[in-house]
Amino acid sequence: MDELALTVIFIALLITFLASGLWVALSLIGVAAIGMFLFTSRPVGDAMATVIWSASSSWTLTALPLFIWMGEILFRTKLSEYLFRGLTPWLQPLPGGMLHVNVAGSALFAAICGSSAATVLTVGKMAVPELLRRNYPPNMVIGTLAGAGTLGLLIPPSIILIIYGVSVNESIAKLFIAGILPGILLASLFMGYIAVWDLVSGRSREERETHSWRERFAALRLILPILLLIAAVMGSIYWGYATATEAAVVGVAGALVISWSQGALTWDNFVAALMGATRTSAMIAFILAGSTFLTLAMGFTGLPRAVAVYIASLDLSPAMLIAALTLFYIVLGCFLDGISAIVLTMAVIEPIARTAGFDMIWFGIFLTLVVEIAQITPPVGFNLFVLQGMTGRDMGFIAWAAFPMFLLMLLAVVILAVFPEIATFLPSRMR
Repeated sequence: MDELALTVIFIALLITFLASGLWVALSLIGVAAIGMFLFTSRPVGDAMATVIWSASSSWTLTALPLFIWMGEILFRTKLSEYLFRGLTPWLQPLPGGMLHVNVAGSALFAAICGSSAATVLTVGKMAVPELLRRNYPPNMVIGTLAGAGTLGLLIPPSIILIIYGVSVNESIAKLFIAGILPGILLASLFMGYIAVWDLVSGRSREERETHSWRERFAALRLILPILLLIAAVMGSIYWGYATATEAAVVGVAGALVISWSQGALTWDNFVAALMGATRTSAMIAFILAGSTFLTLAMGFTGLPRAVAVYIASLDLSPAMLIAALTLFYIVLGCFLDGISAIVLTMAVIEPIARTAGFDMIWFGIFLTLVVEIAQITPPVGFNLFVLQGMTGRDMGFIAWAAFPMFLLMLLAVVILAVFPEIATFLPSRMR
């Protein structure tokens, strides 16, 4: 059977399973099992057991539940209040006023939590009511938070970067460090947009209160523990003192200390954080196991290699290939969450990227940035659903409010493609 027919069969089966409401992981395993039964002679059960155990027992994956647990612990502290109070005296005098707290707060929380949804919830539960009370335009409040929340996927520690690193056998530590400058770039674009909006409209001029340096440094004490935790986790990775997994242990210990110091480390919160991390980690591990089995099944058919050879035969320039992949993942992200989109496509996309000569560390950052865009594209943009539940606004209003952030993220993709050193500079300097 030719590659086109195989592609149609795999895609049709997958769409059918997903449309039926079946779990993503079970859909992947079901498609893989049917593919192996139809197109190979290898026993399906034996292959499934071997490859799923191999995918699930990787030592690198131990960083995943630890970083998720760190975020779950801090999510249940007074962090949202402390971020808001600690950042306001520093950011309120800027053009755009307290809207910058949405971006800066999301960037800081993203540096201790790899979840986009948790970032939106943590920053939004304090910032959104306060900004609306101060009569900031709802579209700016919701739109900037929708965009800034996606920083949780890019700024390390990032769950998606861990999954990508395991999928393509790249260093998790280097991927983490590579995400720092692109994350700062994206946050700067968001804050620049807020400043330009304010200078044009003059809307928040009355909110630009002045604060003394004493007030600023007094407020800084509220976020100092978080800054120290970020420095400990990322610094230990960058300077070579710890692997990503060891740095995750440092992060969990630091999160427990911060929670205890705030009086939030109750037994109920501890158990809730542990169970939340367990559920999320199990879900991701299940999806990863299913995608690995599907990769094996497609490998037996020769489909990934055939697609890679076909793409190479088109003789696309690197710029054209990047544009095509960007469009592909944006469309895919309209129907799948970011994790599922990456694990589902890596079997085909990885050989294409390597054949094109892309640096795989840079490509991981590019892919994460593109997947971030999917978090704010309807109908399945997860950040949009979180904001809808938080604000009660209809989906159309929220999606339209996030549209400027969508354009800024596309601009970030272009900048990253033109200047790949933004992602590769820091990893090249690691010890």
